[in-house]
Amino acid sequence: MTKPPIGGNRTGRKLGQKVKKGKLKASSRRWIERHINDPYVQRAQLEGYRARAAFKLLEIDEKHKILSGAKRIIDLGAAPGSWSQIAAKVTNSTDAEPKVVAIDFLELDPLAGVHILQLDFLDPTAPEKLMTALGGTPDLVLSDMAAPTTGHRQTDHIRTMHLCEVAAYFAIDVLAEGGHFLAKTFQGGAERELLTLLKQNFKQVIHVKPAASRAESVEMFLLAKGFKGRKPGARSLYDSETEIDDRDMVDERDSVEAD
Repeated sequence: MTKPPIGGNRTGRKLGQKVKKGKLKASSRRWIERHINDPYVQRAQLEGYRARAAFKLLEIDEKHKILSGAKRIIDLGAAPGSWSQIAAKVTNSTDAEPKVVAIDFLELDPLAGVHILQLDFLDPTAPEKLMTALGGTPDLVLSDMAAPTTGHRQTDHIRTMHLCEVAAYFAIDVLAEGGHFLAKTFQGGAERELLTLLKQNFKQVIHVKPAASRAESVEMFLLAKGFKGRKPGARSLYDSETEIDDRDMVDERDSVEAD
């Protein structure tokens, strides 16, 4: 069972540590203090995960079982790689036969069993490269993509929702029937069309905020379970006989970041 850290953190590090003022700005010092005193950060270090975000996925899976039975997984906006670490483990992925493909415009250190693409997902060539690298149909599409924050809440929400929408269309186009889609989003409006799209294509659509997501963060996750499958006669962009029209591909570019 995935439980939030309590009491002692088992790392030997005391909570409540302070950072010396030095030349740091007050805001930077507060961020560092929050980070080093975060029990999820310390637990991630102890358990060998690259980021505290691992526990967000584990907590969501504990309740919703989206990793169970997954044979192939795609991880969008994967840096620094903690979700891909989990995906490789549950799929028994190996370097010789990778069943997990991760993509990020940031460089990722190699991960056992994970095929890594250093490429912006919004690059028009990215979807096809992902599917070629995976070598089969994914049962789960994960997206932890988020646009860099500007400080303007509405703008940040809209930019991240754009990434979420592009990921959703990709998932609908490539998922195996019965598969799942999980994506980061922000609390706010302007997502009715996305929810309608997902409800049309999945059996269940819900918002989730795991305990590992900081309480003060506007971050949430949109979970779509049980892909209904493409309608009879519909083809994926990645079926071998389907021609891809460049006009249908997203050609806007934006940065993404991982927590």
